This record gives sequence, C-alpha cells and structure tokens, in this order.
Amino acid sequence: MAYEGGLSAPHHVVIEERRSLTVSGVEDVERFDETSIVLSTSKGTMVVTGENLHIEKLSLDGGDLKVEGDVDAVTYEDDGAGRGGFFSRLLR
Repeated sequence: MAYEGGLSAPHHVVIEERRSLTVSGVEDVERFDETSIVLSTSKGTMVVTGENLHIEKLSLDGGDLKVEGDVDAVTYEDDGAGRGGFFSRLLR
C-alpha cells in the first residue's frame, strides 16, 4: 500500500488495557490463531502474541486492524527497509 509520492501508509499502534489492540498501516495478515497474529505493516512485519486473540475488524483497503484478547507482546521482525520478512529469514 503506497501513498502519494511513494510514502508508506501511516502506522499507529494503540493498546488499551492489554485487552484491545488497534493497528493502522496494515498491508496483509500473514497468519493468525488464538496465540499469535503475524501482520505485514508499512513499517515491517509485526507479531502480536497473547491468548484468546481474535480479529474483531480488518480493513485491508483502509489498512486497519482491531484485535481483542489478552495481549502479551507486540514485536517487529524487521524494520521495513528491505531486510526480508520473518519467513524469508526463517528459511535462510
């Protein structure tokens, strides 16, 4: 998802009470289950881990995602600068 002038989509992360997570700048959901969600964002691959996670809302057109559940951690697997995603590094 590119914006005018080649700029990437704005990326914001909001966690409320560790029970709700809202992310903007989402380009794709690579995989998800009740304990982890792997997302491609405009700033790199994001991994959300926790328990009882479920996707409440997903709009790839707008790049928005809302997750409900017990959020334990949010990490990035790359910085979005072309180093390759989580799975490409895993298979090296």
